[in-house]
Amino acid sequence: MLDPEQRAWCEELRVLAAERLRPLADKGEPGRVNRPLVAALGELGLLARVLPPGGPPRATELCLLRESLAQECTEAETALALQGLGACPVATDGTDAQRARWLPEVVAGRAVAAFALSEPDAGSDAAALALRAEPDGPGWRLTGEKCWISNAPEADFATVFARTGPDGTGSRGITAFLVPADRPGLGGRRLEMLSPHPVGTLTFDAVPVCPEDVVGEVGRGFRTAMRTLDLFRPSVGACAVGMARAALRAALAHAERRHAFGGPLKDLQCVSHRLADMATRTEAAALLVHAAAAAWDAREPGTARRSAMAKLFATETAQYVVDAAVQIHGAAALRRGHLLEHLYREVRAPRIYEGASEVQRTIIARELYR
Repeated sequence: MLDPEQRAWCEELRVLAAERLRPLADKGEPGRVNRPLVAALGELGLLARVLPPGGPPRATELCLLRESLAQECTEAETALALQGLGACPVATDGTDAQRARWLPEVVAGRAVAAFALSEPDAGSDAAALALRAEPDGPGWRLTGEKCWISNAPEADFATVFARTGPDGTGSRGITAFLVPADRPGLGGRRLEMLSPHPVGTLTFDAVPVCPEDVVGEVGRGFRTAMRTLDLFRPSVGACAVGMARAALRAALAHAERRHAFGGPLKDLQCVSHRLADMATRTEAAALLVHAAAAAWDAREPGTARRSAMAKLFATETAQYVVDAAVQIHGAAALRRGHLLEHLYREVRAPRIYEGASEVQRTIIARELYR
């Protein structure tokens, strides 16, 4: 589905990731925001492709970026995606003043963004969030906790979703706020994860926010959150496709190089058939992802269903492909520092974040009955 120019750009991105970004990723501290890596993404102009000036992000471009970077440097892919996710609500629904203050800094890689939606008791059921925005004069004070927030607590600002309406549950009455990291009462801590990404909590002890901090409309923040996730879901699938392609390449090379039972592994039918399945599922996932992205960019109907299908199939496929590649390699792939050991840890989270696979199936089924 890609034209020659897009294919050439993807190859250029892979080279950049391997030669310029991989060394910076290797120097980063696990579990911490890698600011030199984020800065490099800005200097190379890649963050500007995620958050283009004067318009909303393009899903196709975002998918090509994430798939290409994930093949060579998952840390760079993650840093790029988190910048986009945290700043996208500001780009699409923010005020002119918010965009002028923060978007140039994010695009340049000088400011780190966070998307603060999930809570200890509100993950897949995002509408169940409990962070309160209590009225305080013309503004509000935020009280509660956010959890599983990427780039927390080190981000320079966060797009925070809180309950401003009288209802205690449901999607109505949720408002998005742009909260800089230096607001009094804002704290947080790091969380140690299976894959060492920068993830943590944010705690709000009567954190002041004012009308100028509102992103979009008061009481319509859930729509902002879902629109952001609908855009990014195909690109989560693209990231998964990139990891699957990296694992498939490694498995193909190993099956050709490694000899057992009198010949190369690739000559064993059980191995060759497994490789064929890995390649077929990866290509199918890529087609779903690019079709969903193209539909989003064309503003076609049914984008929520397409996005959910792309994320669901691609992330489940990547899990299968990476696991199969580990099996083909054997014990060597379990050694700390091996590419497949790294991918094995990295590939698990995409089946959960930005809507678990079960949530995607619910979305698909609901859309089918519409």
